[in-house]
Amino acid sequence: MVRILPIGGKRFSDLRARVAAFDREGLVMRSLYVLLLMVGLCAEALAEGCIVHSQDDRIEVKICQENRSIPGELFRSGFCQPALKDQEVKVTFVEQCPTGAFGICRDAQVSNMPYRQDIHYYGVASDARYLQPACEQHSAGDWVTE
Repeated sequence: MVRILPIGGKRFSDLRARVAAFDREGLVMRSLYVLLLMVGLCAEALAEGCIVHSQDDRIEVKICQENRSIPGELFRSGFCQPALKDQEVKVTFVEQCPTGAFGICRDAQVSNMPYRQDIHYYGVASDARYLQPACEQHSAGDWVTE
């Protein structure tokens, strides 16, 4: 893009200063564009989830945790690796949680931490009567149904 600056009878050095100032504006705009692009890529990198499927003799549970702001390595090594006594646990990592959840706790805050996640619940829909209040009161999340 070429921008013609009126010089109004001013000296050539003044014109050079204006051109230099314009070039700095261009540099600032390019830098801002690169920064926004990098932020967008980081947000994409956070788009990850894990399906946690556990069962024992009596109960089968399937949830999917979708990361919003948890550092990636912490999410994969801690949040998606529950240790549930006497239960067989299978964890599958996914890009995003599958549809079909009977309820989702959106933007749930992890207790005593600044991190957020979406928790998708699958299985017995009547469990929503316990899960919805826990979502809204303890996790400061928003309960939604698909």
